[in-house]
Amino acid sequence: MNVEKNLLYTEEHEWIFVEEDVATIGITDYAQGELGDIVFVELPNVNDEVKQMEPFGTIEAVKAVSDLYAPLSGVVMEINEGLADKPESINQDPYGDGWMIKIKISDKSELDSLLSAEEYEQKIS
Repeated sequence: MNVEKNLLYTEEHEWIFVEEDVATIGITDYAQGELGDIVFVELPNVNDEVKQMEPFGTIEAVKAVSDLYAPLSGVVMEINEGLADKPESINQDPYGDGWMIKIKISDKSELDSLLSAEEYEQKIS
């Protein structure tokens, strides 16, 4: 199981990569492993508003359907269109091709509530 050191994490197993005021969001390697084979992802639309710790979509695996939670509040700037045809990208490369959405962060103070890689590793160990 891989925990990338340069990312932030949520208790609900989302990862966040921040560049200035844009956050790229996906689910962790741990989460995709727990879910099993991912068969469908429902994501918000571009320009939708997301609120911290509220669902922004769902992820469906052979075993279960789970909500995806927004780690930060903001406006969706981009969605990973490739997941419509290849949701298994999340299983194969959760920190790369399996990213889900990019948002323009509306409140940078929310970053303080996220977990470091070390804190996330402790949570899942």
